[in-house]
Amino acid sequence: MAKYEVKQTAVSQVLADVRSDKIAIPELQRPFVWKTSQVRDLIDSLYNGYPVGYLITWQSVGAKLKGGETARHQQILIDGQQRVTALRAAIAGLPVVGKRYDRKPITIAFNPLTEEFATLTPAIRNSRQWIHDISAFFSSSSQLSFLRGYFEQNPDADEERVETAVTNLAGIEHAQVGVISLADDLDVDTVAEIFVRINAKGVPLSSADFVMSKIATYGDEGRNLRKLIDYFCHLNVSGHAFDDIRDNDTEFADSPHLAKIEWLKNQSDELFQPEYTDVIRIAGLVGFSRGKAGAIVSELSGLDPETRRIDEERIPAAYARFSGALDQLVSKTHLERFVMMIKSAGFIDSSMIGSKNALNFAYALYLRLRGNDQLSEGERARVIKRWFVMTLLTGRAVGSFESTWETDLRRINELGAAEYLRVIEESELGEGFWGVALLQELVSPSKRSPAFQIYLAARVTKGGRGFLSKSINVAQMIEGHGDMHHIVPKNHLIKNGYPKQWDYNQIANFALTETPVNIAIKDHPPQEYMAWVAEQIRTGELRIGEITDQGDLEANLAENAIPDFIGEVTADNYQEFLEARRKQMAAMIREYYEGL
Repeated sequence: MAKYEVKQTAVSQVLADVRSDKIAIPELQRPFVWKTSQVRDLIDSLYNGYPVGYLITWQSVGAKLKGGETARHQQILIDGQQRVTALRAAIAGLPVVGKRYDRKPITIAFNPLTEEFATLTPAIRNSRQWIHDISAFFSSSSQLSFLRGYFEQNPDADEERVETAVTNLAGIEHAQVGVISLADDLDVDTVAEIFVRINAKGVPLSSADFVMSKIATYGDEGRNLRKLIDYFCHLNVSGHAFDDIRDNDTEFADSPHLAKIEWLKNQSDELFQPEYTDVIRIAGLVGFSRGKAGAIVSELSGLDPETRRIDEERIPAAYARFSGALDQLVSKTHLERFVMMIKSAGFIDSSMIGSKNALNFAYALYLRLRGNDQLSEGERARVIKRWFVMTLLTGRAVGSFESTWETDLRRINELGAAEYLRVIEESELGEGFWGVALLQELVSPSKRSPAFQIYLAARVTKGGRGFLSKSINVAQMIEGHGDMHHIVPKNHLIKNGYPKQWDYNQIANFALTETPVNIAIKDHPPQEYMAWVAEQIRTGELRIGEITDQGDLEANLAENAIPDFIGEVTADNYQEFLEARRKQMAAMIREYYEGL
């Protein structure tokens, strides 16, 4: 069975299909990212008969057209949005959405004497040789009258040369563009695979892009839901753009959605800044208990899970559920409460969270449990925090995590979140994990290792101080992007038989340390610099850090999971030191997790 068909379509027909809504362009309400020079080059390529790449469309069932009617066979443009938007701007004279969400024209000029295209500039505007705006030429009632006006302005121009050039310019509307139409019964994953294989640039298109495209076909409501996702993600990073969105996107400003995200204009927390892929995943889990993008598209298409047939009567309810999930997701109260939970678990900076997917599922679970009267607020918080950390510890959000998510939600519905979490802990976090697997996870040179980040979170919750610091704690260092230094200095190890990064950059050899302490340590092994600490405790004369009490030193070493034989450590017993420290770090992580 053919998965797609290829046909050649005139530029004028493509633009007509877009105007009539036969082809939907999801990107029209997003900022136009092409430079004006790229628009110029596209028009020049069409003028000279050069290929401009294929447009790729995918059929959408149940799309809403202008006036509210439903189209059974609307095509979603999934590749070529920028090219079609450029054509609409240059040929049809329609404005594009700028970076500030304002509408602005892109005016392309043409010189029929030199057959040159250019972005309109003041100098070109003052020149009679140029057709200042080709869209005016294409929209004129009579191109012959347009040509006559040009000769009146340029009486000495070579008429034959100009007429030939203008005829070729008019031919742009009839230039052929390749359109690849994907079959309507293909699933999202197949569409994504075909897209990558067809696209000459090999540009990946995520499954979430297809969901976004699908959402945008549902009339005004769908366009505004898509904008809600886009704007929510954008304002999470750049709250100052709110006024631009409000002032320049009147359609969205007139909808009830703008007020839902107005709070983001003053939001400065950077812990959780979801992209639209994350938002779609979370909304799919909350609204449909589905983790895969393809399943979300199926829901929005009205696919009956029993008959496996499209039932258009299911579509409005599906969009209502999805919209309700988005409302929960973008809520100031919900998001701030969730972020507070994650921070209370010690994850106070986004750099500590290597898995956005773990955060996504935890937030979806939080939203689903909000209405659960069987759990108190404290029990819900405990479940969310432990689930998040458990996910990081076990790698539950890697691989085919979407299927795992859907299974987890079914089991949570059957057993309850607290009981199902206990089942997972018994099966995956037993003695073998804490005594063997976790130790192996700590054999790593990556400071992004989940195990190491959880160790840091454990340190934050305990209020622990930096290595050899008297008063500066780990939380202050992380928030201030403090320094991570080698306990056994790198150069000492390189000079003494450990030249590889894998050896000297082991995470068990790292500690958050104040810069002055690290400078004092320099390339000296612990055997030497710990002797200096012992000396300053005896004399009170500071040489490294500010600790002058033996009990305080022992407490500091325990806080940092440092073995008590640190004062004897050199390159000679480095491996013994690493092994001992990993055991102490693992014990600290276990105590932290069980105390959540």
